[in-house]
Amino acid sequence: MASKPAIQEAREAWGAEAYSILVGVAQTYHAVITYKELAEEIQSRTGISTKMLLHNWIGPVLGRVVREAHRRGDPPLTALVVHTDDGKVGSGYKEVLAVAGEALVEDELEREHHAAEARLACYRRFGAILPPDGGVPALAPRLQASIERRRERADRPPRVCERCFVQLPSTGICDSCG
Repeated sequence: MASKPAIQEAREAWGAEAYSILVGVAQTYHAVITYKELAEEIQSRTGISTKMLLHNWIGPVLGRVVREAHRRGDPPLTALVVHTDDGKVGSGYKEVLAVAGEALVEDELEREHHAAEARLACYRRFGAILPPDGGVPALAPRLQASIERRRERADRPPRVCERCFVQLPSTGICDSCG
């Protein structure tokens, strides 16, 4: 009976497969992959599964990808990996900056723009079909949609009661006039 691979061996196999998967993602302009999708694909392709929570094992695996990309002179492939709920890169993105010798980026939106630039470099490096202008860096679709919704709400003037000219609550019914 074959024994389960040690965690170190599993991480090595997962890291190599993650690299391959991310190169595939980078071949499609503006493509990203979620941590969950990546984890499922890694385990499926390697045949090595874990019951550990995703956040307990994916970080070290992606750390391997960061270091390997840097060693090969490739752009940081981990910029392609985003959270399902908000479309942002994870806190582990700081490793990309550290390995590259760049200053840490504390501002979340600034970090997302850095990742967008890194994704564009990935698309260019790994042969994505780019528009004639060479492409532009883009935030992950879910994050971009969220920013646009917030901007749209901020641009809209508040609704005001036609009788007393007080700003209406979200119900649309004036608290003063009923």
